[in-house]
Amino acid sequence: MPSPRSRRTRFAAGLLALATAVATLTLTRAPAEAAVLPNNFKSVGYLPSWTGNVNTVQYGKLTHVNYAFVLPNSDGSLRAVENPGKLSTLVSLAHANNVKVSIAIGGWNDGDDSAFEALAANSGTRSAFVTNVVNFVNQYNLDGVDMDWEYPDPGASATNYSLLMQQLSSALRSRGKLLTAAVVAEGYYTSGVPTAVFGYVDWLNIMAYDGGSPHANYDWSINAVNGWKARGLPASKAVLGVPFYSRPGYYTYSALVGMDPANANRDCTTVGGVQQCYNGVPTVKRKTQWALANAGGMMNWELSQDTTGSTSLVSAIYDTVLGGGTPPPGGRTGPITGIGGKCVDVAAASSANGTAVQLYDCNGTAAQTWTVGGDGTLRALGKCADVTSAGTANGTKIQLWDCNGTGAQVWQAQANGTLRNPASNRCLDATDNSSANGTRLQIWDCFGGANQVWRLPA
Repeated sequence: MPSPRSRRTRFAAGLLALATAVATLTLTRAPAEAAVLPNNFKSVGYLPSWTGNVNTVQYGKLTHVNYAFVLPNSDGSLRAVENPGKLSTLVSLAHANNVKVSIAIGGWNDGDDSAFEALAANSGTRSAFVTNVVNFVNQYNLDGVDMDWEYPDPGASATNYSLLMQQLSSALRSRGKLLTAAVVAEGYYTSGVPTAVFGYVDWLNIMAYDGGSPHANYDWSINAVNGWKARGLPASKAVLGVPFYSRPGYYTYSALVGMDPANANRDCTTVGGVQQCYNGVPTVKRKTQWALANAGGMMNWELSQDTTGSTSLVSAIYDTVLGGGTPPPGGRTGPITGIGGKCVDVAAASSANGTAVQLYDCNGTAAQTWTVGGDGTLRALGKCADVTSAGTANGTKIQLWDCNGTGAQVWQAQANGTLRNPASNRCLDATDNSSANGTRLQIWDCFGGANQVWRLPA
């Protein structure tokens, strides 16, 4: 999990008081089943022990909450959990809303993973750790465990990690409890998680943040998940993590939106003369749309950093999942024509994200067949006409992109025949007043010229 304070753990000294001197592996099943999203899609949020109010968590829009963190000792015992009353209340509220709760074990801990290294290297301390973890799950009526060892090194450390995860899996999953793990997005430490671990876990929470330029951008994040899948991780076990904070500084998303509500629809903003980059609503929706088709869920670090209402990132994930990217009912379908009688066309009939939307001779193909949705979208080849990077400047090009419900994909037909994008307050425009084949479409100040007048399907 991220640093500085968000990745740290502040625990009282001493060992966790357990129910028995010689622990057993008896587990009781939690009374509630997890909230269900379409196709068993998961929306996972971390809630730190040191911050955040359990009463403000949007339980109805989540499937799982991970309480962070508890730390291990080198002998396999656990340190005392911070704010145990908060954990108990979280479990009660979550279960009342059919949401499952896991304990996250580990965290950044200032980069000190020596306790994990020591306990995993010995069969006796591994067994003691598993016993103590199971008792902790029992004590707090938890639904599972999220292992957050940051990070096992390739080699002997990785082998010991795999042995530890195998034992945990046997003790937890066989008794109806979850075992998940938080893993690094890319690089050296990915090899510290052997592929055998993929079979021991219910899923991996891929921490696709604290990397990429700009921070946690769409392409970098998707490539990170695809890297894990290329190693053999099933798509259903790949959960894409998104940050609710900025880099290089550590400004929470809620603080950034508090500075300027327009920041909710951006990925970068300037604070104190320094550019801070994060994930706004459009990017979170795009990532969720991708995950719906290519992964098993979305994860966030962390819940207390979110806003409420229309700018909430938890809501952005939830709304996208429920929307599913399918065309709204009742849409009109057919060609859209403009200047010179040319048709709005998807270049080379490609459905790849980022494909140019242009003018071309009308030919009746699927690349020129558009559905005008009741939600204001223009859809072709299963995707939406989109203002690139949710831009608002004159000349921002139009592309094809996964439908994600953002303002960059809304077009309002005006009485003068123009199509206005309300997010930018600009109109769909044929560049340079041209009707030549291949002319790119863009947004421009609305003036109602011939290159801004469009005839929609009847």
